[in-house]
Amino acid sequence: MPIIKSAIKRAKQAVKRHERNVVTKRDVKDATRAFIAKPTAKGLSAAQSEIDTAVKKNLIPKNTAARRKSQLSKIAKNAGVKLETAKKVATKSVAKTTVKPKAKSVVKKITKSAVQRTISKKSVAKKAPAKKPATKK
Repeated sequence: MPIIKSAIKRAKQAVKRHERNVVTKRDVKDATRAFIAKPTAKGLSAAQSEIDTAVKKNLIPKNTAARRKSQLSKIAKNAGVKLETAKKVATKSVAKTTVKPKAKSVVKKITKSAVQRTISKKSVAKKAPAKKPATKK
């Protein structure tokens, strides 16, 4: 057991990461086995999606994922699985013009130096006199 504080923390983090990684790898194995047991287009899609997730989380290398997906595709082809094509949704040009995108909320990060600058500006700058409205002739 580690004695140094940082080593203790790293050991705790390693345990958490290990548990997280085991769950993701288990999902990959379950999806793959389910597809091999009963090859369907939906099963193939789910298995490939799980493999992609594992690559995204750096659990398996890209080439390993490519090899596994290729093997799954080969099994699907031999089983005669028809792959589902992505369906395109027809959109009207009118709908695009009427829908306005939401404005992004801008959150300003306040730092200590920014607060000090504002305080120093306020103490130096004097308030400008209010302007009177122009008179009509």
